[in-house]
Order: sequence, then C-alpha cells, then structure tokens
Amino acid sequence: MPYGTLYLIPVPLAENAAAKSFTPYLVDTINSIKEYIVENEKTARRMLKEAGLKTPQSELIIHDYGKHNREGDGGEFFKGLQAGNDVGLMSEAGCPGIADPGADIVEKAHRMGIKVVPLVGPSSILLALMASGFNGQSFTFHGYLPIDKVERARSIKELEAAAVKNNQTQLFIETPFRNNPMLEEILRSCSPKTRLCIATDLTAATEFVQTKTIAEWQKKVPELHKRPTIFLLFR
Repeated sequence: MPYGTLYLIPVPLAENAAAKSFTPYLVDTINSIKEYIVENEKTARRMLKEAGLKTPQSELIIHDYGKHNREGDGGEFFKGLQAGNDVGLMSEAGCPGIADPGADIVEKAHRMGIKVVPLVGPSSILLALMASGFNGQSFTFHGYLPIDKVERARSIKELEAAAVKNNQTQLFIETPFRNNPMLEEILRSCSPKTRLCIATDLTAATEFVQTKTIAEWQKKVPELHKRPTIFLLFR
C-alpha cells in the first residue's frame, strides 16, 4: 500500500488574521484529511475551525508534538501515513518547519520516503524581509541571540559586520517580553548609519513595520514589550 502524503499547513500569525492566512486550497485540504501532527493541540483545533473545517473535530486524530512529547523517534506519528492516510503537520503559528520543531517530522518523512507537500501561508520571516527593503537575495535568519548581555552585544556587532561585509540581510528574534532590552542593545551597539527594520505584530491589526537608521530609531524608540517582533539589520 502506498504511503499517504504529509501536508505542511500554515497557521495564522495573529488573532483575527484568518482572512489573510487561508487559501481555498488549504481549506479544501483540511477537509480531505482527518489526522494531524501538531505543536499545540488547542491552537490547531481553533485554527481548523476558523479555516472552515467541516469534519466534526471529534472524528479527528491529533498527535501532540509539543515540547513534552518529543522523546523517542516519533514513530507513532507516522502510522497513519504508513497506512496510506494523508496527514497534516501544523506549527503553533506560521509555517511548519521554519524556525519550528516540525522540521524533525519533515526530515523523518523524507527518510521514510513519504511525500511532503508545503501549502502556501504566512511566514513571519519572509513577510518581514519583504517589507524591510533590504537584500532579499542574500539573507540569514539567526533565531534567538544569546541572553547574556555581553554575548548578546558581541553577537549584534558580528551580525552588523556580516551585513556590511557580505551585503547580506541579518534577521533575528527575541522572546517577546525581552524585546525592549534587545532593541536597547541594538541601538547601543550598532553604527548610527546601520539600518534596522522592526517588524512587529505581522498580519495583526496592530502590525508595525518600519525601516530606519540606528540614529533615527534613537530619536523615538517604539514599545515592543510582549509583541512578536523580528529584527533585521542591513547597511
């Protein structure tokens, strides 16, 4: 029996952003499958409802791939696929596999010879890059920078140097409740001429995306506490 297909299903980045996030093909896909591997079951069920799921949720098989359920080889998540059933993979927000532990599921699927199909949807990294005005042909996403203040300052200076040397956009994030200290360190560490894009609350009603030089940002510093944000550096 041929294996089923693993569909990578994007999830909205913000509340009340369903209309910006779901394509007709995505809606058709979720109504054709009844099994999911998800990072957060509560988020996944809410998203499926918002997207227009017609299948009663009581009939769904949902495997929770949260941080407390990642021990072992994850073989139990693939039994449906091996039996020929199509399965959806969902992150807590954004695109599965992009800065997301779902990449491990995708990697295992490839090793097992399972077909993987990515669906179109919102990626905060790409949306921020698109809106920044920076180099979209050469860029690097670094994820989280060190928490230690000395190491964090060193990392920011290294990213700034890489942006100059390689003509490359440097992207990174921080835990939302530490955004303000991160921004303070960026403004303290970087050259006044370096450009910084701050992309906050992407796809939400409160979305904020602006690119300015460090010198310009220092004149008026935005409040970013507990607001999902991506920082981009370029010269």
